[in-house]
Amino acid sequence: MKHLRLAALPLLFAALLPSARAAPDPYAARIAKVLKATPLIDGHNDWPEALADKAGDARWSMDLRHLDPKIYHTDIERLRAGGIGGQFWSVWVSAEKPELQQVKDTLEQIEFVHSLARRYPSQFQLVTTAAAVRAAHKAGRIASLIGVEGGGQIDGSMAVLRAYRDLGAAYLTLTHSRTIAWADSATDNPQHEGLTAFGEAVVREINRLGMLVDLSHVSEGTMLDALRVSRAPVIFSHSNARALCNTSRNVSDAVLREVAKNGGVVMVNFAAQYVSEARRVWNADRSAEIARNNAPPFGGLYIGDPEAAKQALAAWEKTHPEPVTTIGEVADHVAHIARVAGIDHVGIGSDFDGVSALPQGLGGVDRYPALLAELMRRGWSDADIAKLAGGNVLRVMAAAEQVAAGMKDEPEGNASVEGLDKPKM
Repeated sequence: MKHLRLAALPLLFAALLPSARAAPDPYAARIAKVLKATPLIDGHNDWPEALADKAGDARWSMDLRHLDPKIYHTDIERLRAGGIGGQFWSVWVSAEKPELQQVKDTLEQIEFVHSLARRYPSQFQLVTTAAAVRAAHKAGRIASLIGVEGGGQIDGSMAVLRAYRDLGAAYLTLTHSRTIAWADSATDNPQHEGLTAFGEAVVREINRLGMLVDLSHVSEGTMLDALRVSRAPVIFSHSNARALCNTSRNVSDAVLREVAKNGGVVMVNFAAQYVSEARRVWNADRSAEIARNNAPPFGGLYIGDPEAAKQALAAWEKTHPEPVTTIGEVADHVAHIARVAGIDHVGIGSDFDGVSALPQGLGGVDRYPALLAELMRRGWSDADIAKLAGGNVLRVMAAAEQVAAGMKDEPEGNASVEGLDKPKM
């Protein structure tokens, strides 16, 4: 099977976008021109974890050029069709695991990303710098970067953080779904009012290493502390505007204004529950209905009768249909972030293969052009699209590299949680 090359992008975009109404030919031609000059960079894709979960050991040898779109959002053919030029591959592992186990599993995930470049050298190139992203893109390869999606994955060790960097990690997400010993999560009870002293030291070490501080998944207190401490621009690898979808996983206007001052970028997430307020509320109502039907040990209406509970949920879903989420709503988040923080501070962070529900028309990695076309339809210029697609995150990467160069004579961070955060006597 022949691999898809960048030269074919104009025809591919025109063929893939299903109707002239959705993406007229002028948009397809404009998109192809923009993405030839500026790599389209996605801040977050969970394909490595999805393959580990669904394919297990077979992932190391299976053909990744074409996969069932009902199972995976990503494969090589669709990456090429979508015009992707750079991808931050998430090496997420569950925050529920012991942190030492998280380290082992993270190393396996990192090795899988390395294996992509070994197995498909004409398709993927491992990179860690902005210049290397541009060089890979110019050579017709997908620049592959690594994002470690959770502070628990360093097990409280600066040495582990440095080892990840040595293996090519480009960012660390300070928390995932759980609050950890040194940072509060957006989706767990706060314990620290943001970052502890050790958490602040982690941010400084990330700066010194030339990595990016990723603030997706963290609490607002952690966001603000990291923005205060970081010498380099930060990223939100896959987050949206809280003003449009009121979940703690999204970014408030107050924080967006701080991101603008910091020079960072918020990369817009496609996950339906973070895009649509109606979908967010529906999710909460559905969870409540599940609990009402079969919450252990005493509260459920149908405890001990799973079939009755299943039927009751199906009846509820029939009268409470799942709200439709659209590309237009994703574009609304892009536009809101650009309006509040500025056009220089928004990017794309899809969360493909990490979520179960996506907006209509954004079902896989071949669909980025549809979002760019929607923004062009709203009047976005080619220069604006170039910034959104990859220009902004490349600027952030280059700035982080400059900060690291300025910190090259500073000593390595070797603090511990116990040493910095022990209770004062």
